[in-house]
Amino acid sequence: MTLGGQLSGKVAIVTGAANGIGRAIARGYAQAGAKIVLADIDEEQGEEAAADIVSGGGKAIFRYCDVAERLDVRNLVCAATDAFERVDILVNNAGVVSENGDFLTLEEEEFDRVIRVNLKGHFLVGQAVAQQMVAQVEAGGAPGAIINMSSINAVVSLPGQAAYSASKGGIKQLTAAMALSLAPYGIRVNAIGPGTIRTAMAGAVVDKKAQEMILSRTPLRRLGEPDEIAGLAVFLASDAASYMTGQTIYADGGRLALNYTSLPLAKRVEE
Repeated sequence: MTLGGQLSGKVAIVTGAANGIGRAIARGYAQAGAKIVLADIDEEQGEEAAADIVSGGGKAIFRYCDVAERLDVRNLVCAATDAFERVDILVNNAGVVSENGDFLTLEEEEFDRVIRVNLKGHFLVGQAVAQQMVAQVEAGGAPGAIINMSSINAVVSLPGQAAYSASKGGIKQLTAAMALSLAPYGIRVNAIGPGTIRTAMAGAVVDKKAQEMILSRTPLRRLGEPDEIAGLAVFLASDAASYMTGQTIYADGGRLALNYTSLPLAKRVEE
């Protein structure tokens, strides 16, 4: 994927950047010319991801951050401004899935764990970065862009992911509220709602049988790739999306558009 210089000179914070979609976005932003602050609780993989960007000629640093800890979040923003003087882009990507999410047996502690990272984390990081962006605008700087990571599970759901679905639905509405609040400053806030993407996190909850079921509901008949979400994240952060705010864009292989299953359609195409 060639992303050119669409984000040349911009400074981006990407949370959950050590692996999967976050790592692909950090790499894609670097290829598009941005300076990257990678944040994660996985220090080993996070440092490796930052080193990969630097070895490829980009500018990147890694900082440990538990997105649901306010002090960690403040330190992350300070690290970004200390290293690169400002913050132009935030990708709120850090997230977890539920280990046991069925509504009838879901433990309160597990519900709190998922909401804490997925929803509270988006709020804390989004607020801290937005405050920095507003200060930059008031000082004469250009407005920034914030991208939250929602999911198709903000719209559809699974019986085993009650907490996860609730968190992603919350992110969709948080995105709209943030966009309205920050519009007077020219700061744009949008969200990406991926379908099933080929990552280690998806692999932890999607076995062969589940993948067959997913593909039967996916008209494009394949899982998504992290780089495909990265390309969308670059677009939403760039001037090409300058009139977009408050939106959730679903990259799901056509899954939300489908009424029944895609198997009959797939058979006709093969024939």
